[in-house]
Amino acid sequence: MNISPFHSETLVSALSKQEVLGHLIRVTAEVNYLDKRTVGNKRILFNGMVGQKGFQISRVIDRGNTFIPLVVGHVEETPRGSIIFLKYKLFPGAKFFLAFWSVILVGLFAYFFAIAQNFGFGAICLALALINYGMAIFFFNRQVKASRKVFHKLINFQLKD
Repeated sequence: MNISPFHSETLVSALSKQEVLGHLIRVTAEVNYLDKRTVGNKRILFNGMVGQKGFQISRVIDRGNTFIPLVVGHVEETPRGSIIFLKYKLFPGAKFFLAFWSVILVGLFAYFFAIAQNFGFGAICLALALINYGMAIFFFNRQVKASRKVFHKLINFQLKD
């Protein structure tokens, strides 16, 4: 389990680069939430964009989830298949709010400990900062596991967990 909202992995596939990207293109759609025709297709597993240089996708979900990872990857051709480089990270908005509340709570901790000399409130702020960050990492890692499972199934891998 990572202690930062980031995970990376490298996969080796017997599929060629074009086959991997073809599989991804078939199950990925750019979703326009204002157009009902693009929402609800059961064949679509990922939202995002797939190009020849790489892809940025996220797993399709039924309801909002702040900690769903953005999967950024690229595929390189090898003589016997391809190598897939994946990075799982938080969306920028989720990173902002995690950093914002962490800074606010740590700042309040510093204020209460150093200036106000109220150690009880300082301890509460530090505990809330740690709980906030810990829960974010826990939920992010849980969503990474679910996204990895879908991606590995798509590329015909068996996840060993």
